[in-house]
Amino acid sequence: MWNIKEIDAGELHQWLESGGDAVRLIDVRTPAEVAQGSIPGAEFIPLHLIPIKMTELKGDKKVVIYCRSGARSAQACAFLSAQGIDNTFNLRGGIIAWVQGGRAVA
Repeated sequence: MWNIKEIDAGELHQWLESGGDAVRLIDVRTPAEVAQGSIPGAEFIPLHLIPIKMTELKGDKKVVIYCRSGARSAQACAFLSAQGIDNTFNLRGGIIAWVQGGRAVA
């Protein structure tokens, strides 16, 4: 569908455990969704602000973007990829997959 890179919840967990400083985690959900819990260490940038914040996402770090199910974060990754920002990864299944894997939310 979109030409984006994806990562699953297990891979993300390994990345955060082995080299969390090299990974930037972005939550693009609504404030109400974020209030229900987020993946520890995530930064909150609502989806509609991604175009304004995109220059902040360029760099050497891997940027993993997630939402509830993976659909909105896939849109964010596709947009950033189209702008030439290729260090982004969509969390396949979103925070739902993270929680279903038995991982904690903050």
